[in-house]
Amino acid sequence: MQGDESLQIFVGPEGDCLPLMERGTCKLEDSHQWDCVLVADLQTQKFEKQVQRQRQFLEKLESKGFHYKIIKDQKKVFFGIRADSRIFDLYRTLLMKPEDPGPRAKLSNINSIPVTTRIRIVSFIVNNKAKPGDTFEDLVKDGVFETMFPLHEGEKELKRKWARWRNMFRKQPIDDIRNYFGEKVALYFAWLGWYTYMLVPAAVVGLIIFLSGFALFNSSQISKEICAADDIFMCPLGENSHNYQRLSGMCAFAKLTHLFDNDGTVVFAIFMALWATVFLEIWKRQRARVVLHWDLYGWDKEEEEMALQLINCPDYKLKTHHHSYLSSTIILILSLFMICFMIGMAHLLVVYRVMAAALFSSIMEHQVTTVVVVTGAVVHYVIIVIMTKVNKYVALKLCSFEDPRTFSERESKFTVKFFILQFFAHFSSLIYIAFILGRINGHPGKSTRLAGLWKLEECHLSGCMTDLFIQMAIIMGLKQTLSNCIEYLRPWFAHKYRLMRAYKRGIKPKDPDLEEWQRNYRMNPVNTFSLFDEFMEMMIQYGFTTIFVAAFPLAPLLALFSNLVEIRLDAIKMVRLQRRLIPRKANDIGTWLQVLETIGVLAVIANGMVIAFTSEFIPRIVYKYHYGPCAQNRNFTADCLEGYVNHSLSVFYTKHFQDHGKTGSQANVTVCRYRDYRNDRDYNLSEQFWFILAIRLAFVILFEHVALCIKLIAAWFVPDVPQSVKNKVLEEKYQILREKMCFSSRSTDV
Repeated sequence: MQGDESLQIFVGPEGDCLPLMERGTCKLEDSHQWDCVLVADLQTQKFEKQVQRQRQFLEKLESKGFHYKIIKDQKKVFFGIRADSRIFDLYRTLLMKPEDPGPRAKLSNINSIPVTTRIRIVSFIVNNKAKPGDTFEDLVKDGVFETMFPLHEGEKELKRKWARWRNMFRKQPIDDIRNYFGEKVALYFAWLGWYTYMLVPAAVVGLIIFLSGFALFNSSQISKEICAADDIFMCPLGENSHNYQRLSGMCAFAKLTHLFDNDGTVVFAIFMALWATVFLEIWKRQRARVVLHWDLYGWDKEEEEMALQLINCPDYKLKTHHHSYLSSTIILILSLFMICFMIGMAHLLVVYRVMAAALFSSIMEHQVTTVVVVTGAVVHYVIIVIMTKVNKYVALKLCSFEDPRTFSERESKFTVKFFILQFFAHFSSLIYIAFILGRINGHPGKSTRLAGLWKLEECHLSGCMTDLFIQMAIIMGLKQTLSNCIEYLRPWFAHKYRLMRAYKRGIKPKDPDLEEWQRNYRMNPVNTFSLFDEFMEMMIQYGFTTIFVAAFPLAPLLALFSNLVEIRLDAIKMVRLQRRLIPRKANDIGTWLQVLETIGVLAVIANGMVIAFTSEFIPRIVYKYHYGPCAQNRNFTADCLEGYVNHSLSVFYTKHFQDHGKTGSQANVTVCRYRDYRNDRDYNLSEQFWFILAIRLAFVILFEHVALCIKLIAAWFVPDVPQSVKNKVLEEKYQILREKMCFSSRSTDV
């Protein structure tokens, strides 16, 4: 660094570095001395080219109104960066809007600029380029710099009131979060808090529906018939199994299935459709109140981004909107290819389940289906973890190919693409279990085989709802429990490890700035996806909570417990374990709102199909009113479902098995039963099957129309924006016009 004495550094006896002078055009204010810190490896000082590129980058910042301070320790070089007041004066002039945390506050001097605004503007200028090849990102890739971060300052109140486990049931200080992390983070926690609050009624109703099954635990007619069916043998399910299991052996599973497959399931599914709509509509009202309080109700995102671009480069040329049908076609084809790949991964899971069934059938004949379902759910979870990284990479590449106009537009497009890929990664297996498993297997004696070798797996003897319930319970349990543990323990151990390494060195820096910079540097790094990943995690959880809730009424309860932990976990991470996030300005949660609305519609469709095709609700209703004793004899006084079990099981003659001679001690069994509606002559689908199928389809259409109508009525009944907010905005517009009128009148008089 010869030729520029202002960049020389004196090395103290303990390795600290004292700058000979601080570069800049104005005197530093005492409050909030540094906007952000750049870090480089000390080894870069040995290479003239690296030092030259560092100097050029700093000089470019200096020409834009920045000043800086350079300090080094034993391993790193730190560059404190602070922006001149004229940058923020220009920002205020361009937007002509107050920026104080309090509503309608007026800026009087530079110290009234909120810290979040300073950091946001400085970060934008540092990270954006004036010409190709000189962005901070490029310098990081080339090893010139290592990272950049704003400093944690004044976070003690947030630590005391918010980022503590003991505050789990306290109200969140949303305004304080906004003043420290910016509007984007504050809106995330405001939404997450409201979502958690609204989960309480859903969890209570779901728990009541689940527990109501206990009232009929021993009195259910179907459970009674299954438990007493000692003379009914079920056909073997396993690949190598030749043993016939008594239907009465399914007594416990039959009683458990009734906990989540009962008449209350339909009511709960309709309730959740209404709940999802009311949740979103009231959130829109909450959001309107919050952003009005922040004076951001009419904030223009595009205007903000253009102002930042002009501050960074006065010669900035407007990048206009554009659309290419060719690019859209290519992106659509690639997206469809990835979706097909996701579905292929689901088929890979099917292959595993089939092969696992063949393997376990020779080890444990009676519990093979349960073991396959449990291990399959674990494998599915591992696939989800791997495909999340693949999906993020693919979504980023697709966004880069599309070349969005602004960062917010890029973020919106990335959100849509990544969510679609994640949706198929998470839900393909559940869709297979709910609507395909056990329906393409053929029948005993003529089973469909994978590659002509392995017999396709079948539903649990107690019904396909059991498989779906187990899959949902394991995935939600693993995802909520393991994800939260990993999400907290990984950054906690990483932070403690860095602190231990620093403690072993035993050298305390003399410069208080260096001490503060080192403290922040030792915290866990953050990136553009830090907040995005939190939103995506909640969207997937919301999908699990609503889409297949008919099969797992405890989903809202698990989500409620998870969210109570998630709020404080995220708070502790952001305040205590991670470097400070770059504040982002926003007046809504963006594309995530459309994602939530889409999930709400998908939930209506999926739950209607689960009730119609996966549960036994429709067959029970049809039997009760068409085939059962009550339909044949109106004076029948016993339970109308009497005889349902025998009616729902088809007959198969064991002599038609190809390996009938291998049945061993059970050779005297001449007839076995299986779940399906087929005749006992040629094993073709019976008339009852087609009649029930027609009723299933009619129910889906009726259920979806009723549920969607309820959603539309609820959306109309609850306005998105409270009248008080509308009136406040109206009054402000009126006052502005009145002031203009008075000013115009005075000018005319003069």
